[in-house]
Amino acid sequence: MSGQQSFHFDRILLPEGWTRDVAITVRDGLVAAVEPGVAPAAGVERHAIALPGLPNLHSHAFQRGMAGLAEVNLGGDDSFWSWRETMYRFVARLTPDHLRAIAAQAYVEMLETGFTRVGEFHYLHHDIGGGVFADPAAMSLAIVEAAAETGIALTHLPVFYAHAGFGGLAPGEGQRRFVHDVDGYARLIDRLRAPLATLPDAVLGVAPHSLRAVTPDELAAVATLGDGPVHIHIAEQVKEVEDCLAWSGARPVEWLLGHAPVDARWCLVHATHMTDEEARRSAESGAVAGLCPITEANLGDGIFPADPFLAAGGVYGIGSDSNVLIDASEELRLLEYGQRLAHRRRNRLAPAGASVGDTLYRAAVAGGARALSAPAGLAVGHPADFVTLDADHPALVERDAGLLTDGWLFAAGRQAIDGVWRRGRRLVTAGRHADRARIAARYRRILGEVLA
Repeated sequence: MSGQQSFHFDRILLPEGWTRDVAITVRDGLVAAVEPGVAPAAGVERHAIALPGLPNLHSHAFQRGMAGLAEVNLGGDDSFWSWRETMYRFVARLTPDHLRAIAAQAYVEMLETGFTRVGEFHYLHHDIGGGVFADPAAMSLAIVEAAAETGIALTHLPVFYAHAGFGGLAPGEGQRRFVHDVDGYARLIDRLRAPLATLPDAVLGVAPHSLRAVTPDELAAVATLGDGPVHIHIAEQVKEVEDCLAWSGARPVEWLLGHAPVDARWCLVHATHMTDEEARRSAESGAVAGLCPITEANLGDGIFPADPFLAAGGVYGIGSDSNVLIDASEELRLLEYGQRLAHRRRNRLAPAGASVGDTLYRAAVAGGARALSAPAGLAVGHPADFVTLDADHPALVERDAGLLTDGWLFAAGRQAIDGVWRRGRRLVTAGRHADRARIAARYRRILGEVLA
């Protein structure tokens, strides 16, 4: 947003913590000045409670369109692998127009719950039947257009996917729309630089899908394309661990840390099934753990080993992954509740004496920003991306600043969201995106075509 804006916040979460009576000047969408301890000037826009926007570090936007379609008990060993067959059937019919409509709906919902940037882990590249589009970036461009339409910040992560299993197995029928060779993938990355440059604050990264979908040589080649973030699915399911052991003699995280230059550019998505030693080593590498608690629960994946990872100083962020339910507060709440259920103790993910909600939120802002190569929090020079809460919500009234995040995450949820701003532009008012009605109507029409 061009020009200059002035805001005053009674209480706002800054990088140094909750601060009272803060004036923020926004110029051309970026924070130009932060002045704590000042009275509101005449005519300034005032808000009671604000937090920085939250990064969503892992999304498959198209899967929002299949939410709820895989919740029928088919008998037998129903798991991620059976869910994947439903996903293959759904994805087989999607065109670029379908994808843009579904992604825009997903991004509207993300913004409405407090996500202001999305890491789109995008592996749907080719035409129906697996042929290459005249423009090989057609499906990625649908994602770029959806981000531009809704206003969400985008870190685009085109996925390199080449194989059906460890050891370079040939891809299956359901994967034909995903696959690349290294040269074709490199051309896709180059093709996307110009369109992404048209989006404010956009970032381009790379994403080798998983160790089962790339060979070691392909992983090494893909990870060196550009200097942006590197994301990879890792150790999500027990079968993946077993198959990796059979192929290499090592577990997935163990193998990756021993064979790839994993550092702070990397995001290890899920990392659910790690030994304590793997958790310690992954934390020490600087890589971000990309946790998606709603999807991990929905798929029956398991619970992240937080204790050894955090004890070693590990950094994490959250993502909405399959988008079966899009809700930033629920992701963080379920992250904590999963640890409580696993250990049968309360208040697991904060140090003694600290607010759990505050700890979770600040960690997810910092970790998500690192994973998406974006600035973290509200500071001079950063995009003016923030969320305001309804101070009159029953879960927030008469709360000290340090307990506001607890009230939101554990007692109020998305109902407490009043507004969401991206680069100083208000996109969400009273919990509703400004363009929701039009985007939702198109989404309904598109789903009618896809599911007919």
